[in-house]
Amino acid sequence: MPPQLHYLDFDFSEDTDGHGVFDAMASVGPPLWTNLQDETARLLDWALDRFPNGPGPLEDGNDWQFELAASREWSADEGLSYNTSSRRFSSQPSDARAVRHTLALTLSGSVAFCEALRAAFPPNDD
Repeated sequence: MPPQLHYLDFDFSEDTDGHGVFDAMASVGPPLWTNLQDETARLLDWALDRFPNGPGPLEDGNDWQFELAASREWSADEGLSYNTSSRRFSSQPSDARAVRHTLALTLSGSVAFCEALRAAFPPNDD
């Protein structure tokens, strides 16, 4: 049974040169941040093991490349309401909530890389 991805959900597109591009973004609270990093590392480790001609620029003949970004975000509920009698908005902002960690990963690759990635990490049909 192939490993399932629990956090990363990829959108696929093709560029004009015939390369495939997988884009994913996941956002988790602090208790799951390490799990998201572990899943991302497992995916990149797979790519390194299976396609040693990468990562690197595809135009230089590499099989795959990746871009990785992460951020921490805090949010607070505005407590926005609309009073239909006075026809005015009011708000009671709350304190900032717990941090959320967001990770964005883009994998680009050759046709062979893309086919192998799809086979190794099939989409989660939840």
